[in-house]
Amino acid sequence: MGRGDGVTERFDLIIQGGGLTGLALAAAVGGVGGRVLLVEERPLPVTTAARFDGRVTAIARGSKQALDSLGAWAGMADAAEAIREIEVGETDSLGAVHYDAAEVGGEPLGWIVPNQRIRQGLLAAIDAAGPAVTIAAPATITALERAGGGVEARLGDGREVRGALLAVCEGRFSATRATLGIGARRWDYGQTGLVCTFAHELPHLGRAVERFFPDGPFAMLPLPGNRSSIVWALENGLAKSVAGLDDAAFTAEVQERFGDGLGRLTLEGHRWSYPLILVWSHAYVAERAVLVGDAARGIHPIAGQGWNLALRDVTAIAEIVVDRLRLGLDPGSADALERYAAWRSFDSLALVAVTDGINRLFANDVLPLKLARGAGLALVERLPVAKRFFMRHAMGLVGDLPRLMRGEAL
Repeated sequence: MGRGDGVTERFDLIIQGGGLTGLALAAAVGGVGGRVLLVEERPLPVTTAARFDGRVTAIARGSKQALDSLGAWAGMADAAEAIREIEVGETDSLGAVHYDAAEVGGEPLGWIVPNQRIRQGLLAAIDAAGPAVTIAAPATITALERAGGGVEARLGDGREVRGALLAVCEGRFSATRATLGIGARRWDYGQTGLVCTFAHELPHLGRAVERFFPDGPFAMLPLPGNRSSIVWALENGLAKSVAGLDDAAFTAEVQERFGDGLGRLTLEGHRWSYPLILVWSHAYVAERAVLVGDAARGIHPIAGQGWNLALRDVTAIAEIVVDRLRLGLDPGSADALERYAAWRSFDSLALVAVTDGINRLFANDVLPLKLARGAGLALVERLPVAKRFFMRHAMGLVGDLPRLMRGEAL
């Protein structure tokens, strides 16, 4: 690959995709001086606009520690609401589980942060990294070669770049994944996630609520002030009908689902819809390339763990890349990639199985299964040791964690 003028920009890491995951990886590696090129097909002002992404993200304790270490948390902290309690139950069932931060030391179980503010916080951290990070946006990679001990790419504007490693952070429908020769399993849940924000009369007191209905799970997640975000998964046809309701009728449907615990609800802002599809890649690495976040596996949002899983990918590959650069070693070598794949495989498999299993389990309204679910929830509620384990796992404090997830510097 060559333009004939011999000019090629060189980087330690090329990142394809400037969503939350790509931005976090750029901040991590660039923050310690690694030379990073981030390629994003959309202009940054588009991706940081309020109407671009209406979702919120549950940030686990370990993830918050990582964002703090990256210098990104300060840029989103004022938009973050601490989760102090979590209530998980099924409609018309006596079984429910109540998680309380007081049971694990009193620190928040996690935080809910709008995606828009996460992007802004990560971009602020990248800005602080100075010239170590180059952002090409809007830009695309039009040609890609892996040869001569590196990755060579041509951008749409004709620039040619070379890096030791390519990190694919394009999301679950990544086109680059297929270009690398990596296939993926796909499972369409036949569900659509409806997302929006409501103001309410009474304070939520930091309580997140997830309730399971026969037609899909419904979550209400606390935001600063008397506000909450809802994530409501419904069968596609029903979701289309509900999404087509006017604001008053839609609010009435949500009020009926959630009840009057927070008083009268008032819709705030826009409504969004997202298809819910499981994607699980056959491999997480290829020659000179790694899949990170949803490009490696995209899970159901039912447990709110999707980006926490992605951030563990980010912090793992960042640690591998940075450690090898410090030792003067090749960050894109086969043994580096093998370490990443081995490090992230079990965690990924566990979360795919758990989220898929929970969704399937609660989507079935057969009476014996419904009774068993209620009994299971009631049993967990009566077992403090089990509850504390589940809480610590959800908080991202269990397992072989990268340094950033432990709150340590790279």
